[in-house]
Amino acid sequence: MTPQTHPVDQDRDLDHPLDHELVQAAAQVARTRCRGDNHTMAAAARAQDGRIVTSVNAYHFTGGPCAELVLVGTAAAQGAYELDTIVAVGDRDRGVVPPCGRCRQVLLDYFPALKVIVGTGDHLRTVPITDLLPESFIWADHQLDAE
Repeated sequence: MTPQTHPVDQDRDLDHPLDHELVQAAAQVARTRCRGDNHTMAAAARAQDGRIVTSVNAYHFTGGPCAELVLVGTAAAQGAYELDTIVAVGDRDRGVVPPCGRCRQVLLDYFPALKVIVGTGDHLRTVPITDLLPESFIWADHQLDAE
């Protein structure tokens, strides 16, 4: 399965085409699975083998995990350990929502080559996770080697 791309996308980077199928998958989950205040965001990611994995957030006043973080675990449970592209979509037709700071850091640490779909309306674009976290702190680069 390959991502659907459309040559008429004026805001797409030729190196990172917009994966419309991924956006549609997240939007479908947001429309059909998000209910009330507990589940307000959906995420979809394309694994490197082409599969699409979806999830919803688990909101809780203690800081329940965002849809992107739930997706990391869901993907692993399905044997998808390498993700290529991710997108989050809000319920109630809020459209694409960029990842929060915590999610940006976790996604960078798990998948340093990950691409993220951001933007609004007809101005969606795909960017490397490193563009969302400039001057990134790479956790693995700061670990002392155990001897």
